[in-house]
Amino acid sequence: MIQITPQMRVLVAIEAVDGRRGIDGLGQVCRSVLLANPGDGTLFVFRTRSGKAIRLLVYDGQGFWLASKRLSAGRFRYWPTGAGAVSRELLAHEFSALIWGGDPQRAQAAPMWRRIPLEPPAARAA
Repeated sequence: MIQITPQMRVLVAIEAVDGRRGIDGLGQVCRSVLLANPGDGTLFVFRTRSGKAIRLLVYDGQGFWLASKRLSAGRFRYWPTGAGAVSRELLAHEFSALIWGGDPQRAQAAPMWRRIPLEPPAARAA
């Protein structure tokens, strides 16, 4: 099972790919187009040309996972774009919005990290 954690790097390919590509074909896209190593634990997200399906590729330290999601009706409405960019990095909660057909730009979550004070607030006020 693919475990998505807040610390996981998620990289979305902006351009569509051939939905028939397998692990080796998508790995080649990672290396040659996205200029990324498919074996470094990054979760790669690809969209088919029709926009009805996405493919996920991730290496878990033991082997590659390849997952697909094809919508039964409609298309993925929102997909990252970028002038001259080949990929876009998403946070885990933005990825969740994307795979459920939502807009990752509008996904909201608590801040990823905040400093925890060493002493309680009452001690600082005194």
